[in-house]
Amino acid sequence: MAAAGPRTGDSTPFTRRGVYDGFRRSLPVAAGVFTYGVVFGILARQTPLSAVEALVMSAAVFAASAQFVVLDLWSRPIPVTAIVVTTFLVNLRHVLMGASLYRWLARLSRRRVYGTLFLLNDESWGLAMRARAEGERDAAFLLGSGLVVFLAWVSASLLGLTAGSVVSDPARYGLDFAFVAVYVALLVGVWEGRPDLVPVGTAAAVAVAGGAVLPGNWHIVAGGVVGSLAGVARDAATGRGFAHARADHSGATPESATDGGTGGAGRD
Repeated sequence: MAAAGPRTGDSTPFTRRGVYDGFRRSLPVAAGVFTYGVVFGILARQTPLSAVEALVMSAAVFAASAQFVVLDLWSRPIPVTAIVVTTFLVNLRHVLMGASLYRWLARLSRRRVYGTLFLLNDESWGLAMRARAEGERDAAFLLGSGLVVFLAWVSASLLGLTAGSVVSDPARYGLDFAFVAVYVALLVGVWEGRPDLVPVGTAAAVAVAGGAVLPGNWHIVAGGVVGSLAGVARDAATGRGFAHARADHSGATPESATDGGTGGAGRD
């Protein structure tokens, strides 16, 4: 990959070092993604999907949750409308993730933004947001993180497709829990203390309640939207959002921005 520096007048770094840091720090999470990528390959082998179709899906769609849901819908003839609509609904959370990245990526070239966002995934987003809260300014961190997760997902899908005849029931070996385990680990990684109970608790409660009354995967969207609004309300009440906005423009961490740049207090 060629060295990539920021555009003229661009204050957002985008360097090889950022790619390397994102790649390196995401290796543990990529290992978890690899585990449930194998599960996807095994399950895909049990559907009308050919091995080539499943592998192309992993490389082109690169959306684990949507791909697992689509496996249940895949049949001959292919229900195109149902698959497209379902994938759209399951991945609506990417709208929220994209919005949270706007300040970080806004000044980059379209080539860099689109290339980075193609590799955007839940795990990389969680790690990148944590790194950014700790002072990371290099937007290539997100690209590096997305790249290692992408490689893990596609290679694991291939392995699962190959080993599907040997391991026909992933649940027998506990592999089906890998998906849940990775997301729990992400939540722990981005947790910043008791104030996070407001958005996290609200999102969880709305998603669980919505799952009982809403059709399809709308409970995921409802939980994400309402949880985000709860986070906005919390930030407005505590002034936390102002500290993050100052950090965006100054390059300081949110803690030092709140403390007037004199060091700041540790997180709760």
